[in-house]
Amino acid sequence: MKDSIAPPSPADVSSSGPIAPPPTGGLNLNPALTHLPVYQPGRPIEEVARESGLPAADIIKLASNENPLGPAPKALVAMRAALAQLHLYPDGNAYYLKQHLAAKLGVAPTNLILGNGSNEVLEYVGHALIAPGTEVVVSQYCFAVYPIVTHLCGGQLVVVPAKGYGHDLEVMDRAISSRTRVVFVANPNNPTGTLAPSDAVLELIDRVPPHVLLVLDEAYIEFLERPQDLLPLIRSGQRPNLLLTRTFSKIYGLAGLRLGYGIGCPPLIAALEKIRQPFNINALAQVAALAALDDVEHLDRTRANNTAGLRFFEAACRELGLEFVPSAANFILVRVREGQRIFLELQRLGVIVRPMNGYQLPEWIRITIGTPQENERCRRGLEQVLRQ
Repeated sequence: MKDSIAPPSPADVSSSGPIAPPPTGGLNLNPALTHLPVYQPGRPIEEVARESGLPAADIIKLASNENPLGPAPKALVAMRAALAQLHLYPDGNAYYLKQHLAAKLGVAPTNLILGNGSNEVLEYVGHALIAPGTEVVVSQYCFAVYPIVTHLCGGQLVVVPAKGYGHDLEVMDRAISSRTRVVFVANPNNPTGTLAPSDAVLELIDRVPPHVLLVLDEAYIEFLERPQDLLPLIRSGQRPNLLLTRTFSKIYGLAGLRLGYGIGCPPLIAALEKIRQPFNINALAQVAALAALDDVEHLDRTRANNTAGLRFFEAACRELGLEFVPSAANFILVRVREGQRIFLELQRLGVIVRPMNGYQLPEWIRITIGTPQENERCRRGLEQVLRQ
């Protein structure tokens, strides 16, 4: 099956005249770069403001699954107190953050590795395990970074057809071969918001052979009312080939600081630490995350806002006659028939959503849950552009 995201189109080449030297000046670049998929982030408010002529204050962004309530307030206080020390390098091992995070999770600091966003942790996995001749198993409509890491490291992507826009874990298990080194599973899944059944997740964990690392991407786990707890498998050391990844970008509201982490057995974490760059977690990110871990009120408010927002958009979609995928995350996937057109028309109205062309879902857009006012504005915008 084809990769989950399309590679960039090759540049146009003139058919007449002398062939110009490549822009690299003849450098022998990694051949994997030729067809490497390119990640397309949600468009920034400032960029849309420049193009559209709209004031930035009149634009809302519901495209990147950010926290509409902003950063955890305790994190803001901690960062202000740390500003005077920015002339110093950060703690390269993030000792205090690791200690506090480990205590919160009930694991040892040696079970943790920090990354510049959880994306960097996924990249560690690629450098550690993926090489030419190896295979990586993913689901159709998987998070775009999995194919990027796989191709960059020279691996072969094995894409298992989705089941109800989510993971078919039984078939993914059957797709594992002697060449498989990594299986990526996002739960809840981005971009579809689907949640795999707990028993199916446990069955997959039990069946994955020892030579395969199962990466369970739990970036949205804090939005679940009753999340599946796989940490006992890490604490006990029962599953040395299991890595959980999480982030401070979503519910904690610290996306701009770029901080994620992996939870795994100490030997695996020690191997990944050899790949991690020195000082990859900046000083502000460390103090902000340390404080955000204790901002329970902010997490509760965010979770309540998200639950209400999901119900709002589900009702709006039914009212507008739009198909949607029930979501367990902080966004909702909506079928609007012409995803790119609807995205552009909403953008002209100052509402940024995410088109899904790059995920082979051209009829769909993904809408991040915003504040009640932002959600209502998006609903009105959708109603308007669908009539055009």
